[in-house]
Amino acid sequence: MRGKVFRLFTGADCFKIIICWLNPGGDELMKKVKLIIVCAAMLGLVSSSSVYADGFAPGEGLYIGAFVGAGSGIVQPKVETFQHTKQNRTEAAGVFEATDGGLGLFGIEGGGTLGYGYKMGDLYAGLEGEFAGGDVEFRLTSNNPVDITPSNNGGPQEGSVENVTEVRATKDWTGGMFGRIGYYINSSTLVSARGGVLVSKFDVSYTGQSETFYGGGPSVGIDMESQITAIDPNLSLRIGAVYTDFLTAPVSGIGTDIGDGSDDTNIEVTGSALSARVGIQYSFFDVNSLF
Repeated sequence: MRGKVFRLFTGADCFKIIICWLNPGGDELMKKVKLIIVCAAMLGLVSSSSVYADGFAPGEGLYIGAFVGAGSGIVQPKVETFQHTKQNRTEAAGVFEATDGGLGLFGIEGGGTLGYGYKMGDLYAGLEGEFAGGDVEFRLTSNNPVDITPSNNGGPQEGSVENVTEVRATKDWTGGMFGRIGYYINSSTLVSARGGVLVSKFDVSYTGQSETFYGGGPSVGIDMESQITAIDPNLSLRIGAVYTDFLTAPVSGIGTDIGDGSDDTNIEVTGSALSARVGIQYSFFDVNSLF
């Protein structure tokens, strides 16, 4: 028989394959078997393409992303000085504290994210880590040199820092983890909020010397992600902002050596940071596909 038609369906897709049957024979049977194998392979490719075309929703599955943005912040120092009495007692001499305003941080930063998210109808939940670096900093200069550690017996103490004309603090890097919850306002757009902890490394330098300290604290943010279906349904554009409270971090090693092992100053830094960024994100794996 010739001209028999078989239809293969994959969802809404239909392929019409016309197989002409010849007289039975070994060679003809092998040709038919090979033809069936080729058709099955084509069917698998069509099915895979159909799944790929649907894509992941923004933030769904395992995803990786990259971003750039602007970082700003406020640093509020507190310096408490002490004096030594004749009875060998230490008493507070005065406190300098920036309670309103502070020292401004600003710069450009960029980094990456890695996370996993679940789409539950219109609701979303996920976990995400991020790491960013940049040149967010503040710099103070003075026309009059400053001695951080006072003189002792007419001369500088061991470990003192004299003639300081500039102090610079740079936020070297920031990293942390977030939990995320969100809502799909439509099939291709996710609005989410996140909360977690970020830790930053700060480099402080003055008069050829430098110190490092770490500040961290609670962090919250909000993001919006939207599919870029014209390029790839698994690719999303993401914009957002993150606010971090660095709590209070002691700064050790600056002006603490007075020769007898006692503290002469107590320096603490309180601050906060705000980062606005834009980036891209790509979803590429769902654990549900393993089951």
